[in-house]
Amino acid sequence: MIIQHWNPNPFHDHLALDNSNVPRRRKNVSKCLGGFMKALICVVVPMLSVFAAGVQAQQPPVKAFAWAYPVPDPPPPSTADAGPKTLPGSTKSYTQAQIDDQFKPPDWYPQEHGPLPRVVETGIQAQACGSCHLMSGLGHPESASLAGLPVAYMIRQMEDFKNNLRKDPEPYTQSLRAGRMNAIASGLPEEEMRKAVEWFATLKPAVWYKVVEATTVPKTWVNGGRMRLPLPGGGTEPLGNRIITLPQDPARVELRDPHSGFIAYVPPGSLKKGEELVTKGGAGKTIACNICHGEGLKGLGDVPGIAGVHPIYVVRQLYDIKVGANSSSAAAQMKKVVEKLTDDDMIAIAAYTASLAP
Repeated sequence: MIIQHWNPNPFHDHLALDNSNVPRRRKNVSKCLGGFMKALICVVVPMLSVFAAGVQAQQPPVKAFAWAYPVPDPPPPSTADAGPKTLPGSTKSYTQAQIDDQFKPPDWYPQEHGPLPRVVETGIQAQACGSCHLMSGLGHPESASLAGLPVAYMIRQMEDFKNNLRKDPEPYTQSLRAGRMNAIASGLPEEEMRKAVEWFATLKPAVWYKVVEATTVPKTWVNGGRMRLPLPGGGTEPLGNRIITLPQDPARVELRDPHSGFIAYVPPGSLKKGEELVTKGGAGKTIACNICHGEGLKGLGDVPGIAGVHPIYVVRQLYDIKVGANSSSAAAQMKKVVEKLTDDDMIAIAAYTASLAP
């Protein structure tokens, strides 16, 4: 309020009425203004520092996990063929435009599953479930694996998305804002939602990841669907403290092939460290995961399995629970479990769980 209403020249009217003593008055004015500005700075700068500290405290340190919240890059020059595409063992063919259509994604192997619910096949006021989670339910790293999850668990997650208790993070610069899944859940009729989750529950989980400890990884870029791909020009870069997931066969994955999985590159030592944390709790840092997630981490009752799950998805969930992006009742049960975990711990846990057979 001081800044908005302060007059920068409060003596202007007096100067206009008496010009005979202008130099002396100007000197006095400068002296007054100088003192006032010093006082103002002494008040405002500390206030701004406190405000900045408050803003910083409210913003999670998401840049440490920028790689887990992929943001699309400008695409490299394309050499893609616009003609029909096919996959081994499928009688279907689609153009790339059809493959990329999020409201009618490809169903390469319809014989491998039951009839598609409408929301999985074409979506309702939003993208079809099959566009991100695939018709196998295994999904891509930027989404979740839904195959074989408990119905009650998936319904609860959709309700949490709908009520913004769980937020589907936007790219890491906006990680606490409600994202795509929140919009989908809020506009989805309950009956259609139930049909979709019951259908995904019938699908079989499968090995989808090969976990490799490495110090260097291929250089990559992130496409418009937020999937990380190897840079066409090749080359490598240090992995650092990240998990980089890449398709085992980029061409097939870009066709949304439900049979072609991924490689997860993780820092050296991650698997051993992750095993210690997951199976024994890391000497009191957390608790053994099988207490809630069952033998082999394959799920227990309504608690989902986490064996073989996308590792960057696991990192996102641990981090979102820790910083409050997920404030659901299920997340509340996990809050104490994750509160002591460091960034390295989360990476190690995700690497180890991804290496297990689902």
